[in-house]
Order: sequence, then C-alpha cells, then structure tokens
Amino acid sequence: MLALAHSAAMLGIDGYVVRVEADSAPGTPGFTIIGLPDRALSEACHRVRAALINCGYQFPAGRVLVNLAPADIRKVGPGFDLAIALALLAIDEQVDTLALQGLVALGELALDGTSRAVRGILPMAIGARSAGFDALLVPRENAAEAALVEGMRIYAIGSLHDAVATVLGHGEKFRFACRPPSAGHAAHATADFHDVRGQAAAKRALEIAAAGGHNALLVGPPGCGKTMLARRLPSILPEMSPAEALEVTKLYSVAGLLEAEHGIVRTRPFRAPHHTISQVALCGGGSSPRPGEISLAQNGVPFLDELPEFSRSALEVMRQPLEEGTITIARSAGTFTYPARFTLLASMNPCPCGFRGTRTSECRCDDAAVARYIAKLSGPLLDRIDLHVDVARVAFDEMAGRAVGDSSAAIRARVDAARSLQHERFRGTAYHSNGGIAGADVRRYCALDDAATDLLRTAATRGHLSARALDRIARVSRTIADLAGATAIQASHIAEAIGYRTLERRGLAA
Repeated sequence: MLALAHSAAMLGIDGYVVRVEADSAPGTPGFTIIGLPDRALSEACHRVRAALINCGYQFPAGRVLVNLAPADIRKVGPGFDLAIALALLAIDEQVDTLALQGLVALGELALDGTSRAVRGILPMAIGARSAGFDALLVPRENAAEAALVEGMRIYAIGSLHDAVATVLGHGEKFRFACRPPSAGHAAHATADFHDVRGQAAAKRALEIAAAGGHNALLVGPPGCGKTMLARRLPSILPEMSPAEALEVTKLYSVAGLLEAEHGIVRTRPFRAPHHTISQVALCGGGSSPRPGEISLAQNGVPFLDELPEFSRSALEVMRQPLEEGTITIARSAGTFTYPARFTLLASMNPCPCGFRGTRTSECRCDDAAVARYIAKLSGPLLDRIDLHVDVARVAFDEMAGRAVGDSSAAIRARVDAARSLQHERFRGTAYHSNGGIAGADVRRYCALDDAATDLLRTAATRGHLSARALDRIARVSRTIADLAGATAIQASHIAEAIGYRTLERRGLAA
C-alpha cells in the first residue's frame, strides 16, 4: 500500500516542501530510503524503525521503500524522521492518510520516540506556507521559531505519540500560538559609549558610519581602544525593522544558532571572527552549504580585528558583498546566494610592530616593512571602505579626568534623525542608507556646489584617489550633511569626508 506525508528541507536559506512517499510490498523484509539522502538521513531507517517499535506501533511488513521527492535535490539531516514515521503508520492504516494532507511534519526521532529539534525551522515553515500548507508539526524546542510565521497552525510535540494524537484529531492541547515578529522591542547593548574616555574623532567617525551605513577601518597602535570602540558600534545603530529581524532570524535558523526561548533575533548582529578563519567559514559554503560569518552579520556589524592578518583570499572574496550586499556560492550541489548587507568595521595596526607614529614606543619597522604590511590589503578592498580612521592612544589626563562623552542613547538619537532623512530620500527605491548608493546615482543624491566640487577636485589631484574613492567621499559627505540637518552638501562636509581617507593621503593604498 502507498501512503503520502509531507516534510520540508532547505535549499540555501530557502525552504521547500518534500513529499514523503512510503510503500510496502511483499518480499524479503527491508527498509530503503531514496531521493538523494545524505548519511544522516540514510540512518533514519534505523531510528524510525526503533522509534515505532518502542512506542508500541506496528512496523510495516515486507519490503519498505520511502521516496523523498523531488528526487533530484540532495536531502540533508535527520529532520525527515517524523514525516517518515507517520507515512509508515499510514501504510497499515494506524493513522488516516487523508489526515496527513495539508500537514507538514518536521523533527528528528530518538530511539524511544521522543522528538528532537532541528535547524532551519523558520525558512522551512515559510516554504510550507508558500506551498499552501496551513499546519506544521514541530518539536517543542522549535515551536517558538515556527510560530513567527503567520497563517500557520503550529503543533508543538514532544514525542511520536503526540504526533499521532494530533493526526488523529486530538492535537488542540499541543497547539502553539503564533507570535508575529512585529511585537516587542530590542534590548539595547550593555556596552555604552559613555564608558570611552577621549577618542572624540573616532567616536565621530563611528557616528557617521552608523548614520549612513558606511564601512570603517580603525588604524591605531595596540591598546588605544580600537576593539572597545568597535564593540560599542551596535549600541548606536537604529533598531531593526520587523522585516530585517525576520531576515536575520532566518539566517540564524539555517545556521543552527537560534536560541529557542528567544524566537526572533531583535538586536543587530555583531560578529567578530578570528583572523585565522577560513574563506569558507567567513563567506559561506562547504559540502553542505551554510551561510558564513559575513551573512550572519546581515543588518549588523562584522568586526575584523587585525585586518591584514586575515588570509588574502578570504578578504578578496568580500569585495562582492561589500559592493552588492549579497554573496554567491557555487558548489556541486548547486548555486546559493546569501544576503550580506552589513556595516563592515575593521581594525589594524599602522605597521607590523604597531607603534609607528606613537610617542610612547619606538617603531622597529622600516618603510619597506610598513609598505608590505599595508600591501596585504588590496586597493580595491580599501576603496570599498568609506572611513579610514586614525585612533591614537588616550593621554593619561583624559583617562583620569571626570569628563564623560555622549552616551550611546544620545548618539543613537542623532543617528535615528539622520536615518529618517535618508528614509524619506530613498522612499520608493532599493536603497536603505547613503552607504548603499550605487555609483550611477551618486550625482543624483550627492549633488555638490561649486566650492565643494573644487575641494574634491583638489583632493583627487593631490591624494591619489580612485573614482570609487571619490564616490565614497561624496556618500560620506552626504551623511555628514544629514547629521548636521543640512539639505545641501557644503565644502566643510567634503573636507571632513576627505579627512577619513587617511591611507590614500599617506600614499600607502594601492
């Protein structure tokens, strides 16, 4: 007899419905799963058989065949166990096969029949809804995540017994209420800018970065506070919109990083990978492709400390997401595109020893060593970083003084005001902030008066600036004008933006 159930799987970061077709035929007893299963899924034969028997259900006699359709897409992971078990029960009419229609079952089964959480529930639930299904059976640990999808009946089950009871019409006690992502507010970061003494110039640069979505590079000696500043950048970023929060939650679900009790991710991500990270871990991919660190920083901040110490290949791969906001991974299993729209923050020393230009320590590096160190970063990569910020060591009097700078809340208020201007400016377009303006639209949104144009022309002539760097200066000046509440970009705004291209002004960038 043939029976049909439904489960779901992921293709990249998108979910799709999988038909679980089960059949038993006379012959030598056996259990085979086809439809391009991976190793973990192939082992479902043993898990499902043991779960059925240990829960007191009858396992179908004869030769059992389970097909997972579409058969040309590789299926990964143990999340099909529950749907396979229900399909096998329908073969012998232990459950009604008609009751399985309109229902998508997800979850791994232990040998005693208890359910276990699986990753990727959110995109799979979205995929099930898009395919016309309105009910979802999930492990209890995944229920809060699945409930983010409106228009679905969510049943949170703890075992195979609970799943069978739901299919038999006794599932109301397992019903889980939907919680749309629009409710609630993000908890602001505990790290606050009022903890940072001095560093007025660096704070100003990070305020500009937050207000316009600009990438920034902090350059300074060890111990000057680069990491301390970086970890406070998320505290001044605007709150995520419900759509942005759902997008980040979807990525974290695919990566298996979502905390079950929190449901949706409301704080902007801050990712700080070590410089020994591989290209695949940074940008995504692998034999079973998953999003990398830069995609997990979607709508947030990836912080690359000691930027020149990262492998050149990993850094060069970042050029596409820095320019386009996405990254495309091609593997034998297919081609996957992951979102990667973020505000990049990086840091580096001014030289290999770190003390070039400081008064407290003597630099041991010659000019050739410094040039080799900077050359680890290609010119095209540096062009894509809007703000090059010098960070000096704080004097003792500033550290010991009682003067306290603006709090993160005060800075965030100015950032929100600037973002509001950009929201109105870009209404009806694909742009979200000044930092994302394409080169073809820079003149439209960043018009300069004669004085500002002359100043930019002088900088281009003397400062070895590329065309892309000039566009970056125009975008940054637009953000500076927004923070000042100015409608037009003035020469003073251009002058400040030029000041954030320190590597070109030193002639060190390629």
